[in-house]
Amino acid sequence: MLIVQGADVPTPALKSIARLTGASAIEQIQPNAFRLVGATAHAELAEQCAAAELDFGWIPADRRLSQFGLFVTDMDSTLITIECIDEIADMIGVKPRVSEITEAAMRGELDFSESLTRRVALLAGLEVSALDRVYAERLALNPGAEQLMRRLKAAGLRTVLVSGGFTFFTDRLKERLGFDHTFANQLEERDGKLTGRVSGAIVDASTKRNALETLRDQYGIAPTATIAAGDGANDLEMFSAAGLSFAFRAKPVVRASASYALDFSGLDGILPLLGA
Repeated sequence: MLIVQGADVPTPALKSIARLTGASAIEQIQPNAFRLVGATAHAELAEQCAAAELDFGWIPADRRLSQFGLFVTDMDSTLITIECIDEIADMIGVKPRVSEITEAAMRGELDFSESLTRRVALLAGLEVSALDRVYAERLALNPGAEQLMRRLKAAGLRTVLVSGGFTFFTDRLKERLGFDHTFANQLEERDGKLTGRVSGAIVDASTKRNALETLRDQYGIAPTATIAAGDGANDLEMFSAAGLSFAFRAKPVVRASASYALDFSGLDGILPLLGA
């Protein structure tokens, strides 16, 4: 079954896709999501959807949200619009240097742990109070995040926020959105200032995968009933362990490895692809 959706779905584009795929009917399932009944694959489908700024995905006709039990998501540039470390760096005047390292790490060109160590070192001496400013002034949820979390929790799924970012932000988002579990790095501080180091082991790609697998087994959830969402190379191990994976506004290497890619929809675009 073909699902087509986007931030805006022009009727002419939707009808054109229906003709291209031989769909017998178009059914609206959410304000910006449609089911194309009887559609079949076509070599030009991806190109036509991209040109109209629409996401698409094929799902089994019998898929239901109730079949899933665990949702694990990345934070920076997935759940939220920013890379927190880049915005923290802006408070001390080193954002360009930090952003360059961040981008290389997300593309998979740098080892994540090494990249985080290098970036955090550049934050040494910054007042801890600057983190409050980043949260209050710059952090915003990606479109659809609250709707997604409400539906997942209402359906009884366990929800997990696992991030290579920092506990300062994941703790606040846990309270705000009701996550069951969070995992992130702890920024070390002394005398009200960041030391340029993290406390304890770094949350990296293997940590993300281990979090998914450990909680899956703890709750007795089948591997096929687990979902992961992310945007960077350090999410790939988590993707490989999940039953379904969603690349949200992601780097090419991540899009290529995911079950589905959402380039234009909000995070609530995950729901129609779960049969919700």
